Amino acid sequence: MSKQARFFIYAVCLAGLATTVYGGVAWKISEPIKFCAYLLTAMLASRLKVEIPEITGTISVNFLFILIGIAELTFTETLILGCSAILVQCLLTRRRLPKLEQVLFNVSSAAVAIAAAYFIYHGPLHTRLHPNSAFLLMLSAAVYFLFNTLPVATIIALTENKQLQKIWTDCYFWSLPYYLAGGAIAALFGWLTQKVGWQPTLLALPAMFVIYRSYRLYLGKLEDEKNHVAEMAALHMRTIEALALAIEAKDQTTHDHLERVRVYAVEMAKRLKLPPDEIEALRAAALLHDIGKLAVPEHIISKPGRLTPEEFEKMKIHPIVGAEILERVHFPYPVVPIVRAHHERWDGTGYPDGLIGEQIPMGARILSAVDCLDALATDRQYRKALPLEDAMQWVTDQAGKAYDPVVINMLKSSYKELETIVRLQSHLPERQKLSTDMKVERGKEPANGFAAENVGTESGAQAAFLSSIAAARQEAQVLFELTQDLGNSLSLSETLSVLSGRLKRLVPYDAIATYIVRGNELLPEYVNGENFRLFSSLEIPVGEGLSGWVAQNRKPILNGNPSVEAGYMGDPAKFSTLRSALALPLEGLNGAVGVLALYRAEKDAFTKDNLRILLAISSKISLAIENALKYRQVENSATIDYLTNLPNARSLFLRLDSELARCRRMNIPLAVLVCDLDGFKQVNDGFGHLTGNKVLSSVANGLKANCREYDYVARMGGDEFVLLLPHITPESVDDRINQMMRIAAEAGEIIPGKRFLSMSVGEAFYPLDGSNAEELLATADRRMYKNKQQQRLQRPDGPAVMKEAALEVLSLQ
Repeated sequence: MSKQARFFIYAVCLAGLATTVYGGVAWKISEPIKFCAYLLTAMLASRLKVEIPEITGTISVNFLFILIGIAELTFTETLILGCSAILVQCLLTRRRLPKLEQVLFNVSSAAVAIAAAYFIYHGPLHTRLHPNSAFLLMLSAAVYFLFNTLPVATIIALTENKQLQKIWTDCYFWSLPYYLAGGAIAALFGWLTQKVGWQPTLLALPAMFVIYRSYRLYLGKLEDEKNHVAEMAALHMRTIEALALAIEAKDQTTHDHLERVRVYAVEMAKRLKLPPDEIEALRAAALLHDIGKLAVPEHIISKPGRLTPEEFEKMKIHPIVGAEILERVHFPYPVVPIVRAHHERWDGTGYPDGLIGEQIPMGARILSAVDCLDALATDRQYRKALPLEDAMQWVTDQAGKAYDPVVINMLKSSYKELETIVRLQSHLPERQKLSTDMKVERGKEPANGFAAENVGTESGAQAAFLSSIAAARQEAQVLFELTQDLGNSLSLSETLSVLSGRLKRLVPYDAIATYIVRGNELLPEYVNGENFRLFSSLEIPVGEGLSGWVAQNRKPILNGNPSVEAGYMGDPAKFSTLRSALALPLEGLNGAVGVLALYRAEKDAFTKDNLRILLAISSKISLAIENALKYRQVENSATIDYLTNLPNARSLFLRLDSELARCRRMNIPLAVLVCDLDGFKQVNDGFGHLTGNKVLSSVANGLKANCREYDYVARMGGDEFVLLLPHITPESVDDRINQMMRIAAEAGEIIPGKRFLSMSVGEAFYPLDGSNAEELLATADRRMYKNKQQQRLQRPDGPAVMKEAALEVLSLQ
């Protein structure tokens, strides 16, 4: 410790001693019981420390009781209370006892801070403001904070030779708002003391402890989540390194190259002051930028000479394939653009997209430069390595042509330093190469024997061993393909179809059913195999039957009895020949999604190994199904009218374009009917919107029921509907219009015997009235309005009838 630091400690201790002596001279304890209660509470509270999230530091709640003492107690009482609390905090809240000078320094600085804050509260401002003013106590809290933290920051600055302002700002300034809040709380405490006395206010202390304890539990949960995120990030990076090893297994020359490029690229990104997410993206891209070479034939990658134009064309796909592979990983930072663009050139002559200049991502510009530098400085199949200085000169000559001049200037000024960092990291154990050159002594021949040779028969044990290896490899391959394919589509039917096909190679079955939770029931979403119709008709209450039990208890069942499935148990008309079932709960992020059930005709046909495989992929299946269900919900909300459950206008235009394309291709006619309800506004005005909604739903249901299986009816908006009727004659259209008008009239029979609705319909025919959607809808709409005008002329008393009906309804109410 320097002389200045020791002198400052002595000065603080002397100031604290003087403050203590003054407190003794001014000794005054007006209410001993109140003082003892506050003192005991403050000493107990001194053990309560809270770690502030996202900040390296803790805060104790004893300062709150010091502020209460400043407002409620005498100077002597406050000094004893504060120093005692600080002393208890120093001696009892640390794992190791502090040194004597540390204790004296902390107690003395606290005494000085208490005296300064007490003077502010009871000084000249005290006569101008109310004694319990929140402003005055918050000002005292700020002074206490200043005198309490500055001495500690000063001694740290003197001891570690650092700037006082930086230490105080970084380590202590964050706690100022908490002190100010403490001042406000102390003012509230003083107000309560005036109203009800100091004894009842102590009842708030247990509540404060409960709040403190809850906050500690909350912070513990935050810390657990933070640790989980850190673990996931570490797992993410280890996964990236494992993918890099896959590249190494294909191209042995890339092992050291990838590690060196990673160090170069990350250090360059730091020097160029890239944002943290771009640095992390570059860290991953440096390891994975050549992963697309897995799609390039090995004879091209390892060719010891120059590539032919055809071979180069094949080589040029590796940035695209690499980007497509990594797109499925969903990195939290932009890795894919860097991998795709790492062979782009500054002058726009690179591949695959021909980006130029600033269009190339900065990470890709850095990666391409350091990639080239290291490739030139290392041995390759087709040439010897260049000296590092010569390689750097070659790269420098390409500045403005192939590479960003800014990146090259920075690389030129720091490449020797970066090379030193690379060499220091090259000896770490985790940088060892894969054992691809090792010779394995065991294993005389493959399971199917060698080509064109007869080397005898194997023992039964060895055959079983090799068979298990082959099965394990096949299982891993199928699992990999399955998990990849499940994320390729957001269509639920397509996802479940892929699952059915892939899963049968892993776990043989005679029937498969995927049940989805709908409220309190399991409904079959996908069924395939034996007893297809039987399982498709089931509606299984959660908790009943085999699959219902699995959904409720979220536990699998191995070799259960399919005959106990709720819905056909005990029904002689529903009989299954299946004798064993393997049912697995599917749990998504928001709870149970459904149940996956496999059925076999043999009894006890499923094994624990089958269950192990399903458990291994259940989370992936659940997530894929949950995503598909969310996509279906969003898709339906975008294309289905919520009131009538008919397709909306957006869906109508898509279907109309599709139908017109089909009609052109097959040369068949199409009728487009535009319908509008006459008198619907008067229904809303006379009977209310709820009745109007019921009328619209009734009309929609009637139109749907009146349609053929391949007809299409949609709600255009308001009280307007559109029907698409393919392969229909004009005579049949007239009959259909009459039926629709009858449907509208029946829906408008709000009061028995009185009908208030009619329907105006306009028709248009493809190809007579138009060849596209706009022309057909315009023609039908124009004819519909013409029909509406004719009906108004035929029934001029419509509004009066509606008014009379509304009055009749009111009289009935």
